[in-house]
Amino acid sequence: MQTPIALEALSALAQKSRLALFRHLVRLGPDGATPGELAGALDIAATTLSFHLKTLAQAGLVEAEQRGRSITYRADFAAMQGLVDYLTENCCGGDPARCAPKARKTA
Repeated sequence: MQTPIALEALSALAQKSRLALFRHLVRLGPDGATPGELAGALDIAATTLSFHLKTLAQAGLVEAEQRGRSITYRADFAAMQGLVDYLTENCCGGDPARCAPKARKTA
């Protein structure tokens, strides 16, 4: 992943509602959800939701699939992994074994 792409993805995630939306889509897995389902689950107005989905899609973090008259949104797991790989590419001077046990701990 190139730096400008990583910056766009990080910028898209640097907003409370968009981060919550993306994390929710990650939890849903490949099945994703329709805008109505997402709006209800996250208590976000449809117009606001549309704006956030568009931002996440432009950053390459969310995919949209037309299914008949509705659209299903899902997290782009390859893009998410690419961002994680970019962020950890030089972890511990290129020797991830040195820091991996610390990195696995959760708060």
